[in-house]
Amino acid sequence: MLPLPSPRLVRRFLVAAGALAVIAASGDWAERHELQTKTEGLRQAAAAHVLGLRGLVERHDFLPHAAARHPDVQALLRAPRDAALRARVNDYFADLQSTTGAAALFLVDRAGLTLAASNWNLPSSFVGQSYRQRPYFEDAVQGRRGLFYGLGLTTGQSGLFIAEPVRADGAILGVVVVKISLEALQATWQRGTDPVVLRDRHGIVFLSSVPEWLFHAIRPVPAADLQWIAEHRQYGDRTQFPVLPWHVESRGGTPGVVLRTSVANRRMDLLALDTPLPELGWTLTVTTDMQEVAQARQLALMLAALAVALLLLGVLYWRLREKRFIEQKTARIELERRVEARTRDLEEAHAFRKAMEDSLLVGMRARDPSGKIIYVNPALCAMVGYSADELLGRRPPYPYWHPDDHEKHERESTDALQGRAAPHGFESRIRHKDGHDVITMVYTAPLVDAQGVHRGWMSSVVDITAQKQAEARQRDQEIRLQRSARLASVGEMASTLAHELNQPLMALSNFAVAARALAAQSAPRDLLAGALDEIVEQSKRASEIVKRVRAFINPQRGQYERLPIASVVTHAATLLTPELQRDGIALQLSLDDGDASVRGDRVLLEQVLVNLIHNAMHAMEDLPPRRAGIELAAARVEHGVRVTVSDAGPGIPPEQLDQIFAPFFTTRPDGLGLGLNICRTIVEAHGGFMTVENRADGGAAFSFTLPTVP
Repeated sequence: MLPLPSPRLVRRFLVAAGALAVIAASGDWAERHELQTKTEGLRQAAAAHVLGLRGLVERHDFLPHAAARHPDVQALLRAPRDAALRARVNDYFADLQSTTGAAALFLVDRAGLTLAASNWNLPSSFVGQSYRQRPYFEDAVQGRRGLFYGLGLTTGQSGLFIAEPVRADGAILGVVVVKISLEALQATWQRGTDPVVLRDRHGIVFLSSVPEWLFHAIRPVPAADLQWIAEHRQYGDRTQFPVLPWHVESRGGTPGVVLRTSVANRRMDLLALDTPLPELGWTLTVTTDMQEVAQARQLALMLAALAVALLLLGVLYWRLREKRFIEQKTARIELERRVEARTRDLEEAHAFRKAMEDSLLVGMRARDPSGKIIYVNPALCAMVGYSADELLGRRPPYPYWHPDDHEKHERESTDALQGRAAPHGFESRIRHKDGHDVITMVYTAPLVDAQGVHRGWMSSVVDITAQKQAEARQRDQEIRLQRSARLASVGEMASTLAHELNQPLMALSNFAVAARALAAQSAPRDLLAGALDEIVEQSKRASEIVKRVRAFINPQRGQYERLPIASVVTHAATLLTPELQRDGIALQLSLDDGDASVRGDRVLLEQVLVNLIHNAMHAMEDLPPRRAGIELAAARVEHGVRVTVSDAGPGIPPEQLDQIFAPFFTTRPDGLGLGLNICRTIVEAHGGFMTVENRADGGAAFSFTLPTVP
């Protein structure tokens, strides 16, 4: 018979058992407490993610509804071959996509063919693509709101598709679809430390912060679901979805489960919490690492053991407990801070949108169906001179209506409130509060809220007063320019005659003086006859110049003939030989090809050369005779002949090269500024062109190029 244990031993056993029970209970309590804390944190994280998802969807939910009611959209479905209408709808969708940040907007007819899209001008355009096998199209064409997430058939990029039927007169004409990209949300999740997963109703993960989990399922996908996914190409060409490498363990008394898996080749135990989104047919799974839970249990066991052994260790356990409490409090404060920051960001975003509205230069006015003004922006108040308090709540007639156009305002307001406003806008004259008139363009569209309820009418008012004044000034200016052009034409013709007749008239005067001197000196008859012959020759030349200028003004009277360029150059040099000798200027002729011929008027071409040589002589007036020299050269170029007159003068300032041929521009105090302009006009009338450049060794070179004839 075994001896009975002593009471002391029993007490020790009971104390040891009680201590172990206390230690075990402490460990269980710490684990449950940590799980509760983690679960609460998961709930708050899930609430924040759900808020972000729903906010993203709700921010774009109104787009297909609003676009479906646009007159151009409905008109395009009725007339799909109207190219101008298609272009306006494409631009309208592109503007909506750029303004709202949606991935794409497109319009599909009842057959599933895309008629217009916001990306119509991109290689990945949806225009011409068929989407009749898409579930969102099937739902919308039957009159229901379509909602579908999948990979794009054209771009291969994932997104959420929201479809709305386009109704008119009770019939469904087509479908407007908006595509929302969730890639930015997924990128945000990937920057976090805890995995986040979003799966569809089939259990397939389509959005995840862990890339290797994408397009995996939490359980085997039934064959019927696989067939449905393949038929609608929800995930492109994928037909198989492997089961996620998750080992799930339920924990009694807690809403979450424990996932044993691997992330980036690292084994992890995760506490996971599912949050269904029934309106989207999705399930959001947020997780957090279980390592802190295990650490909390171990810490509690150690502290309990130490507390049983020593009071001092119990005090230490209390301090550690307080430290843990502070950490939890800090975590809650941090979470609250993040929520406050998110709320502040939302408020700032709202304030920013309000600031954008207030900074618009276009006036905005919203009216309810009865015509009462319910919103105005500062631009409209500045346009009409009345404050918002003076305008809000007012019904027609409005204080800024022009008294002379009262009936017109009444008619336009009635048409707008009854939905008959012109889509391209209408012009309206209003009266500012201070009494001056303002000309505006008014565009009116239905005001529809996020629930699709028609709340009234929104008008955009653009001040075009300055534009109208500018158009009037432009018309006046055009009239003045036409009058000036006529005067300039008359003046140029008169100046041309005066300029060109100046030389033969001067020659006539010189030869007449010479003839009178010869007659007074009883000179030989042959000298007097020669002077008189020159007078007759110059008279004929003056008459010929008048005749050729008239022919130049009226090309039908022109006398063009085949001319050897060498004879034109030689005769022009001969005409100026007395003046060149008098001024001591040497003229050097350089004719590379004397057989080159052009078709033109000899007198006019000679006059061009005479003007250019005279200009060269004037440019060298201040040079000593030994340095003064003019080079007159003619050389063959491709399909033509170039004639160049070069001088040794100071050249042309670079800033004046561009205006040297302009009418009335001259560098001489006594010049008219028409010689070079006339020369260029004559050359261009002969099918050529004229240029000028400064020579490297000093002086200027004027050249004109004429086409040659065989």
